[in-house]
Amino acid sequence: MAVNPPKIKVLLSANERLQKLKEAFHGKYKESPLFYACAPGRVNLIGEHIDYCGYAVLPMAIEQNILAAVSVNSSQTIQLANTDPKYKDFTVSVNEITIDRENPQWHYYFLCGVKGVQEQLGLSSMTGISCVVDGTIPASSGLSSSSALVCCAGLVTMEANQKTISKVLLAETCAKCERYIGTEGGGMDQSISFLAEEGTAKLIEFNPLRATDVKLPEGAVFVIANSCVEMNKAASSHFNIRVVECRIATKVLAKARGLEWSSLQKLGDLQRALGLSLEKMLDLVEEVLHPEPYSREEICKILGITTEQLSKNILSANTQHVTHFRLYQRARHVYSEADRVLQFKAVCDSSPDGAVLQLGNLMNQSHTSCRDLYECSCPELDQLVDICLQAGAVGSRLTGAGWGGCTVSMVPTERMDSFLRTVKEQYYTPDARRAALVQQSLFVTRPGGGAAIFTEE
Repeated sequence: MAVNPPKIKVLLSANERLQKLKEAFHGKYKESPLFYACAPGRVNLIGEHIDYCGYAVLPMAIEQNILAAVSVNSSQTIQLANTDPKYKDFTVSVNEITIDRENPQWHYYFLCGVKGVQEQLGLSSMTGISCVVDGTIPASSGLSSSSALVCCAGLVTMEANQKTISKVLLAETCAKCERYIGTEGGGMDQSISFLAEEGTAKLIEFNPLRATDVKLPEGAVFVIANSCVEMNKAASSHFNIRVVECRIATKVLAKARGLEWSSLQKLGDLQRALGLSLEKMLDLVEEVLHPEPYSREEICKILGITTEQLSKNILSANTQHVTHFRLYQRARHVYSEADRVLQFKAVCDSSPDGAVLQLGNLMNQSHTSCRDLYECSCPELDQLVDICLQAGAVGSRLTGAGWGGCTVSMVPTERMDSFLRTVKEQYYTPDARRAALVQQSLFVTRPGGGAAIFTEE
């Protein structure tokens, strides 16, 4: 795999979307773009909510992406526009970049990427840019539109300032800088956006970041279906509450095993410190944690800390209001889901008879765990999963953070047409709003390529 993001020469006349974006750019800024940058969305096939716990995940890039047309300017300003009129224009001086995490607007995600790369490169002064952004990833759908926008902006900043950064370092930088907007993610979305390759899913592992090809079996396709319920991770605290619950579970389990718990943050780090298998970690969860929610007072008593220390050192800014924490359920999900990822890859690698059914079963187990233990589903997602299974999928699960967004289903190739027809009839057609969105909400996807720079031939 190439170390740096590819730079590709394209014939604009052969690409209608690039042509239209060039026209929009010219209409806006009265000049032609210098280059284009794109970063794909992704679908996570299995491994939900475990990247930020230090565990491997198994996503693939999708065709839908964020595409930006860019020129540099001498006015030291960043001028942003979007082809979708609901996203307003924004201009800021390169020396006055601030990100309002209380108000997660589209341009702040872009500025996360700019600021992250600026800090990574140590750029004291940045070149100004004029930019028009065009996105085909449905917003708040669990297909990583926001992270793709951050990645695209990071790539734009690198290229506009005539620097080179490796794909791995760009992925790590963009994962860190999304925290400026308050999302404490684990790095899967940014990693697959940069490290994806056409035709293969990837096992993404962390610390150090690395990606391994996973060949998906013949005889089945993956279908994405959007529940049409939106969930913005940065605008709600659901996501960060789960991060904090996993952090507290790590510390309580570590204390029970006599470890120095204060420096341990992730369930994966705890497993490595104890040198136990995932199966044994599940036994430890059963032994130490109780299924009833833990109050702040109980957590403080177990760890021997004050409520002030809990608030300051363990909770995040937007979880200060939380009074009860489900540690048992979250830890059970993480350790069992981490094991399912490894099983999924092993089946893909050995490709046994019945591989499609085995992978489908793992996806179904994953959804059950997300729904019952991690509680990150919603009624519409559960309904959609049920419809997908009845329509012929061998496996179906929520994908992305959850609480809305998309499902991903594994469907035997010969059932694909009837599957699409049935899901459309049962989930989309009866509801006027969903019916209007069905074209971009229900589609077959194949593993796409990663982020790239384009210039005109």
